[in-house]
Amino acid sequence: MKQYPVAIITGASRGIGKSCALGLTQAGYQTVLISRTESTLQTVVNEINKNSIKDVTIEPLVYPMDVTDKEKIRQLIDEIQNQFGRIDLLINCAGFLKPGTLNISDYDFENMIKTNLVSPFYLMKEVVPLMKKAGKGHIFNIVSRAGKIGFEGEGAYVATKFGLLGFSESLYRELSKEGISVTAICPGWVNTDLSKQAKAPLLDEEMIQPEDIMKTIAWVLELAPNTCVREITLECFKSIA
Repeated sequence: MKQYPVAIITGASRGIGKSCALGLTQAGYQTVLISRTESTLQTVVNEINKNSIKDVTIEPLVYPMDVTDKEKIRQLIDEIQNQFGRIDLLINCAGFLKPGTLNISDYDFENMIKTNLVSPFYLMKEVVPLMKKAGKGHIFNIVSRAGKIGFEGEGAYVATKFGLLGFSESLYRELSKEGISVTAICPGWVNTDLSKQAKAPLLDEEMIQPEDIMKTIAWVLELAPNTCVREITLECFKSIA
């Protein structure tokens, strides 16, 4: 029985996560799609099947769940490992934004920390030991340009992304000797619902497109095995500062 590489994607129901789900499934990965709502995940699966390439596309698995639930993440990783015996790729896309710095509510700040920083930690903590046993693997953390620059009015969100970028860099340095790559991708405005929620000052066509993130990931995955890419920053022409 043929073994396909296995990719876990959080935030897979829309935006960057959806684009990764479409691209990796069609590239021959067994994708595991995670998001909160089953109906939106199923919409992605339907789109994948509609555009499927015969003998290439593998049916994705969907897991509607809260990525901040540590026990559910542990159970999920155990289930994937028992079923496929491998995890080759983890893409941490799940995240959300609430504007504000000191004027944000404690509840919203704490929930952003849980979703944007703690949930990737939970997933990496479970996945990395399996990758170490295999002696290979790749983790992509979708950070943000807000992980590199402090923006007025978004201090709480910026704090979560600075944290994820720093964690990614530390893990990159720790795991490269194990044959495992950790890449942080830091895009500017991406044409997603989150950017619209944040009132992006650009037209849709002036922003980075979600497919550009997938193309970036595909490029990194095609590099020689001894090549590591620690961090990639993508900018919009009209918002470079």
